[in-house]
Amino acid sequence: MSKKKKRASSQRKNEITKGIFTILEKEPSKTFNYKQIASKLGVTDTQDRNLLIKRLGQLRASDRIVEVDRGKYQMKPSLHTYFTGKVDLTTSGNAYIIVDELEDDVFVQNNNLNRAFHGDTVEVFIRPRKKSKKMEGEISKILERKKTSYVGIVDKQKRFAFVRPTDARMYTDIFIPPEKLKNANDGDKVLVHLGDWPKDAESPYGEIIEVLGRPGEHHTEIHAILAEYGLPNEFPYEVEQYAKTLDTSIKESEIANRRDMRDVLTFTIDPKDAKDFDDALSFQQLENGNYEIGIHIADVSHYVRPDSILEEEAYNRATSVYLVDRVVPMLPEVLSNQACSLRPNEEKYTFSAVFEMDNNARLVNQWFGRTAINSNERFAYEEAQHIIETEQNKIPKEISIRGKAYSVSDDIVDAVLTFDGLAKIMRKARMDAGAISFDKIEVKFHLSEENQPVGVYFKEAKDANKLIEEFMLLANRKVAEYIGKQKKTFVYRVHDKPDEDKLLALNGVISKFGHSINLKDSKTINQSLNKLLEDVKGQKEQNLVDTLAIRSMSKAIYTTENIGHYGLGFDYYTHFTSPIRRYPDVIVHRLLQHYLDKEKAPNATLYEEKCKHSSDMELLAANAERDSIKYMQIKFMEDHKDQEFLGVISGVTEWGIYVEIIENKCEGMIRIRDIKDDYYVFDERQYAIIGERTKRMYQLGDEVYVMVKNTDLIKRHLDFSLIGKKK
Repeated sequence: MSKKKKRASSQRKNEITKGIFTILEKEPSKTFNYKQIASKLGVTDTQDRNLLIKRLGQLRASDRIVEVDRGKYQMKPSLHTYFTGKVDLTTSGNAYIIVDELEDDVFVQNNNLNRAFHGDTVEVFIRPRKKSKKMEGEISKILERKKTSYVGIVDKQKRFAFVRPTDARMYTDIFIPPEKLKNANDGDKVLVHLGDWPKDAESPYGEIIEVLGRPGEHHTEIHAILAEYGLPNEFPYEVEQYAKTLDTSIKESEIANRRDMRDVLTFTIDPKDAKDFDDALSFQQLENGNYEIGIHIADVSHYVRPDSILEEEAYNRATSVYLVDRVVPMLPEVLSNQACSLRPNEEKYTFSAVFEMDNNARLVNQWFGRTAINSNERFAYEEAQHIIETEQNKIPKEISIRGKAYSVSDDIVDAVLTFDGLAKIMRKARMDAGAISFDKIEVKFHLSEENQPVGVYFKEAKDANKLIEEFMLLANRKVAEYIGKQKKTFVYRVHDKPDEDKLLALNGVISKFGHSINLKDSKTINQSLNKLLEDVKGQKEQNLVDTLAIRSMSKAIYTTENIGHYGLGFDYYTHFTSPIRRYPDVIVHRLLQHYLDKEKAPNATLYEEKCKHSSDMELLAANAERDSIKYMQIKFMEDHKDQEFLGVISGVTEWGIYVEIIENKCEGMIRIRDIKDDYYVFDERQYAIIGERTKRMYQLGDEVYVMVKNTDLIKRHLDFSLIGKKK
């Protein structure tokens, strides 16, 4: 090559190198592939494109840029790199900033938080640590507060007050001027709105917006749980009034526009204390010997119309919240417990999925649309289970339920038994196809009239529960499949694949007990996970395996981008069957009708926003429900302080071990500093703490004896004393 050509080649190489850095430095939080960089640089010919690809590889090899994912490049974080992320504050007061574009979280010491709180969206200035090479930095700017209100206790002084937040991750109290106390007394539990934090002030300013009551009182603590998550405890007056003005009467003119199924045998199966019955099953045998199965869902969208005040409230709530002693409904009672509740012997508007099925549970035909029904009977799960078990035990003649006698040849009994048989076939097929089966045990409380916990019991899914589950899954799957195959805008319930690193870690732990997971592909993972969960039942390692298996799973969310539902093993899945308590189901009903009417697909962006909001609210509701159970468990354990319990180590951290009592599922902590027989060190790899001198190990899944050391209803803390390991 001539010197002139070499100079030209070198010049072009420098131009492309400079262009790469210009693009990556301009947007350091983003990643770019070579096509995107080529487009921005105006590179079109093959020679320059190849030079660009080669130069990207050289810069990556020399550690001047980073390849975040295969073929995706990003500016290497340096002393002058800023990223946007969310604050994850630890109880120690330090924080990690979660940045989507970075593989590792950014560590921030307490003195570099710059007044940011847990969950805030911030701009973080990062630099590599000199020794560990991990990211460390400081928060340079707060972009958005996650929360603007906190629950806390009033500390009243002569001329002002402070509120001490009960959230352990809130590291400062809040200053309250006297004019913003709202008649709160010293020691009251309150909800405070966070205001400005002046540069010269030690604490942020705030205003009390609600006095919740005296700490420790049941009413106060339950309302505090809702307030902590920004969840309402009652409907605004105007929403209640609007709901009362709705015409909830059943009109023949409306039924004429629907499929009339009022004469078809129909019934509901729900928890015995349920008030909102949003799904019913209908059954009839066809002349060809097949069955017509109707899955009828309350037609909430008939009453909750777009752009109404009721729609706005339902969207804001997005879900009903189920606390230990109450339900905070998504819809006012006139709808949730009356007009939209499929109560027996009442005509109702419904949205239905109707299937023709043979006796091998094979689908022959399907139909979706609006219907009218009249439920013949309401069964509790226990009553439906009684029918199933009576037939299974071959006890003929007559079954008595709530004083009503049913012959085993009665149509309604035959229907329940047929549904049970079909459900078992569908469940087996689902499991064989790779669906994952986690046995869900719900903790329930026997409450006194004063809402005091007088007993704990566990709710397990039996055949009657699984019967309903299978037919609801069928409706949800087939509705999603019907729209999904048309490639139209829709709301899906998706579940991503498990975290590969967590599965590898799980494999490492279970190998010590002679188990393994086949990580070849999705189907083999699911099948071996199911086998694992079945094999460990009743074994010493069951609790450890169950816990780690659940932790390896992703979180199911709502989205318009369908990736399938990994846990269920479905390519298409949605939520269609509970519109009384879930807002996404209302959207699904509307979209389904929209497409049945041959309307054009709407813009997906708006629906994606609704999906994200619904997923976020679902998480808040789940946290509130969990906290209410925790509160009631602590309340229950207050009366059992002198009792010895056998528990299972359910969590291990650097500051202690969590233990779940076997007989009542109450979970508390044994602090590592309180274990006096040795100096214990946290071993993250083995999910254990290990004594330096004795080498005694307390590992996730081990059984230990404990006693209650301390109960704190206000902070919802339960501390145990360790008696010793079960031999």
